[in-house]
Amino acid sequence: MKELSVNDKIVTVDDEGFLVNRDDWDEDVARAIAKHLDIPDLDEEQVEIISFMRSYYNKFHAFPILRNVCKQVKQTGACVNNEFVDPMKAWKIAGLPKLDGIHFVTVDGVNYLLEECC
Repeated sequence: MKELSVNDKIVTVDDEGFLVNRDDWDEDVARAIAKHLDIPDLDEEQVEIISFMRSYYNKFHAFPILRNVCKQVKQTGACVNNEFVDPMKAWKIAGLPKLDGIHFVTVDGVNYLLEECC
C-alpha cells in the first residue's frame, strides 16, 4: 500500500495502484494517482475519458468497450490508448476497483485489448 498526499488529505492506493477507498476520489486525487503512474498531468481529454469511465462503471459495474468510450467523449477511435497507453492506467486514475478476471494484453506495445479470463 502507498499513501498519496492530496491537498489536506491522505489517500491510499494498493500495490497495483488501485484506489483503496473509492469515495476518496475527486479530480485532485485522479491527478495524484496519475503522477504515481508516471503521467505528469492530466489534460482535458484525459479527464473526459476518466469521467466517462467512472459514470459507466457506476451505472453498469463493468469496464466499458474502449471504442465506445472514445465515441461517447467525441474523441478519436483509439483515444484511451492514445491518452493513457495502457487502458488500465485510465481505470486506476478514475479511482475504480480492480475487476477480477479483467486485464489488457498487447502484441505490439501500443494497442491494448481487453481480455477476460476465469
